[in-house]
Amino acid sequence: MKPITEHPLRPQFHFTPPANWMNDPNGMVYYEGEYHLFYQYHPDSTVWGPMHWGHAVSRDLVYWEHMPIALFPDQNGTIFSGSAVVDWNDTSGFFDGGPGLVAIYTQMEMIAGTDSSKQRQSIAYSKDNGRTWIPYEGNPVLIDERFPDFRDPKVFWHEQSSSWVMVLAAGDRLFLYRSPDLKSWTFASEFGAQEGSHDGVWECPDLFELPVEGENEASRWVMIVSIGDAPTCSEGSRTQYFVGCFDGTTFTNENTPNTVLWLDHGRDNYAGVTWSDAQGNDSERLFIGWMNNWKYANLIPTGEWRGAMTLVRKLSLRKEQQGVRLIQNVVDGYRQLRLQGIERSNELLSAEGIQFAGLSGQLEIEAEIELMMAAEIGLRFKSGDKETVVGFNAALAELFIDRTISGHIDFHDEFACRHSAPLKAKEGRIKLRLWLDRSSIEVFADDGGLVMTDQLFPLDGTDCIELYAIGGKAMLRTMRVYPLRSVYAAATVQAASR
Repeated sequence: MKPITEHPLRPQFHFTPPANWMNDPNGMVYYEGEYHLFYQYHPDSTVWGPMHWGHAVSRDLVYWEHMPIALFPDQNGTIFSGSAVVDWNDTSGFFDGGPGLVAIYTQMEMIAGTDSSKQRQSIAYSKDNGRTWIPYEGNPVLIDERFPDFRDPKVFWHEQSSSWVMVLAAGDRLFLYRSPDLKSWTFASEFGAQEGSHDGVWECPDLFELPVEGENEASRWVMIVSIGDAPTCSEGSRTQYFVGCFDGTTFTNENTPNTVLWLDHGRDNYAGVTWSDAQGNDSERLFIGWMNNWKYANLIPTGEWRGAMTLVRKLSLRKEQQGVRLIQNVVDGYRQLRLQGIERSNELLSAEGIQFAGLSGQLEIEAEIELMMAAEIGLRFKSGDKETVVGFNAALAELFIDRTISGHIDFHDEFACRHSAPLKAKEGRIKLRLWLDRSSIEVFADDGGLVMTDQLFPLDGTDCIELYAIGGKAMLRTMRVYPLRSVYAAATVQAASR
């Protein structure tokens, strides 16, 4: 196995497992100064298989320490997705009156002689800050055999009703439950059978409250739901969200049932959920997603590992003309990775383009471009005769990513694609913030109102960035490019200096 810093496609500032298969983020919780990230993990293969919970911890959401596997399959089945909470008041009775961590997760057991499975909810607890976990002897704690898809519990404490609330995916809808102690659960309500997109099975829900930016004492509840891959949809697996209110029992969508709000307009952000008990700004929620797509997740050409996470993002709410919408921005901690930057300003763009040569490796880019008469503006990330394009089409008012000739593309027929999302220029300008790693790009526009996340597998890494304008000239008002150090190289330096 190559060292992590030498593999040409290994992300250098995105979280990946040391080896083998990883998918959904699970059980994210903050406790005693540590952010815990658990994740779906197959320790014996680079393709999906019997699920465990892998585990890592961080103090800043940038540098991660890999920990031993947290949860293993047992007599109740393999370990599917779920959540974790701090039981501050020992409602569970596991912690002798003090606080501790409780994980709530789905267990899947195949029914003998069939292709069907049982999916049931179990819990485990930790008395040592998540280092070891004890499955509850009364598992499973929630069973409903009417549904073959009955999984991914997200649990939180609802202060107003003094109760634990669980949001659970059940096929084409969500079920909500309540509990006083995390052990006994009572059905409360359901949501979504006739709302939003149903292009695939619903998975990995989340539910949380956020204030609305600029509106004193106004808040909304946000329901996140991921949608599994449907063969008829070229987009593959995606994540949608709903905005509304929650009274402790029922969630009510404030938009029309046919309104579909996508969390990310790229191809590779799935199953994301937020951290429980995270400290800091109450107007934000910390989020991470699995940077992959079920259409080709088992096939991506990464070698001894498969699966990466998105950058950690701060979620907030903003009132737009169409209604209240989710805003995403990368957490500030990644700034510590910046090396000496390059800046350009007030330069005309044309079809010939302005080139930034020699910018290999991982990059953070901030750019503001005035459209003037241009029909299209954008950035080309070149790798020899291959390229990935991030652009804006003025006539169609859309932002796009084109990875049709981005490098390794032949592992799946639908990987090579150009996809877009609506975006309006403000005062004739487009502002972009981009994060380029060895095998991905995350694009933020409209101050976080539009996000696109895509995997890329360049043959030899990016060796040049070119800014261009088509159909007329444009003006590059400002552009800053920051090379980013590897979290692995930096961690080595930090360790050596201790």
